[in-house]
Amino acid sequence: MQRISAQNVVDLLLDAVCIVDANSQVVYVSPAFERIFGYTPEEAVGLKMFDLVHPADRQATEQQADRVMEGSLQLQFENRYIRKDGALVDILWTARWLPDSQLRLAVAHDITRRKRTESMHATMYAISAAAHAASSLPVLLERIHHILAARINTLAFSVALTTPQGGFHRVYDARGTAPAPQALDAEASETAWYQQVLEQGTSLLQPLPAPESGGPEIPPHYWLGVPLPSGDRPLGVLALRGLSTRESPVEAAQALLEFVAPQVEMVVERVQLHERLHRMAQYDQLTDLPNRALFYDRLKIAVARAHREETQLALLFIDLDRFKEVNDTLGHSMGDLLLQGVAKRLMDCVRGCDTVARLGGDEFVVLLEGIRLGESPQPMAQKMLAAFSQPFDLHGTTLRIQPSIGIALYPDHGMHENALLSRADEAMYVAKRSGGNQSFLHPGNLGERHGASPPS
Repeated sequence: MQRISAQNVVDLLLDAVCIVDANSQVVYVSPAFERIFGYTPEEAVGLKMFDLVHPADRQATEQQADRVMEGSLQLQFENRYIRKDGALVDILWTARWLPDSQLRLAVAHDITRRKRTESMHATMYAISAAAHAASSLPVLLERIHHILAARINTLAFSVALTTPQGGFHRVYDARGTAPAPQALDAEASETAWYQQVLEQGTSLLQPLPAPESGGPEIPPHYWLGVPLPSGDRPLGVLALRGLSTRESPVEAAQALLEFVAPQVEMVVERVQLHERLHRMAQYDQLTDLPNRALFYDRLKIAVARAHREETQLALLFIDLDRFKEVNDTLGHSMGDLLLQGVAKRLMDCVRGCDTVARLGGDEFVVLLEGIRLGESPQPMAQKMLAAFSQPFDLHGTTLRIQPSIGIALYPDHGMHENALLSRADEAMYVAKRSGGNQSFLHPGNLGERHGASPPS
């Protein structure tokens, strides 16, 4: 059997053998040191190992070295080093102190791939758990940002969803901790970048502009974007800006963001479904106005506020004259178009603080808040009557229709929402029985009838 020298065995080892003095200055390293740390044996001799340790691990590494020099045998110590090319490596050390020669003998085993895999699995599990537990999209994105920040040191993590108009709405935008070599132009560049990611349909990696010359050298930084696909219409884009090759391998960050994307997509669709169901429960599907349930809630709140602030409010109950004839002669589809047109005209008449609702059929109601005591709601009623004097264009069919409007005031005609709604309904029927196309204020301190045209 051929004799193999001890030196030959050391040279063939995949793990790096390191010998350092009491000051942690390198005296000898085996050839494997270059594969793991990036420095040739000739370059490594004379370096201080502590200078290569990741700053976050340096204190623990120095403490462990002290224990080794006190006689402890080191078998399972992990820390991180910065390679010559700036990348991070995870090392598992075994080491002992040689008191006769006053040297530390250590063997470095590269566990970077194992640590990356373990970290990736743990991160994916945490993200998946967060996605299933998140109560809302902002809560999920905040949690994902914290999870990613523990693994990837980036300038920013952002999420932009597409809008029906073809633009983007950023629902999350958080800065990270990494230094930025140079940020891209703000809104215009970001929008163009998001659009580029969606057009490509897959992950897109783009280098950020290099920093101005004269400053410290900064390793390449990237902007990484991943689309959020959902059927025919993409939901949006996830983006990491300032991804550094020194801190995290780009491939690992890309794989992680591609895992995050479907988790976010699932929650976005779930939130949007809940929003649609919530809206369906509170808004009329034909006119998109508040329905009876939502209006009743707003009226109850408005009455309480008027009582507290000692103001009055007005309730206008609106019913279309001879609406049944429209459905009977032109069909329900034309009737639906008319109701949508009526909703728009009523909305055009009121202020932003007022509420227009559809109670059902051709019955609408308008809530006017913040009316001073003694102020009449009749000008608003007259404005509505004037708006209805113009014919409706229903896909080429011209149609004229007028409303009957009943008015009730708080506190004159009722102190509670049910009483006010009932009084306004009664006043509307008075206006309708009187020929329609007019408003009627419920009899009380201010009983009066008004036609379609204000008195001269």
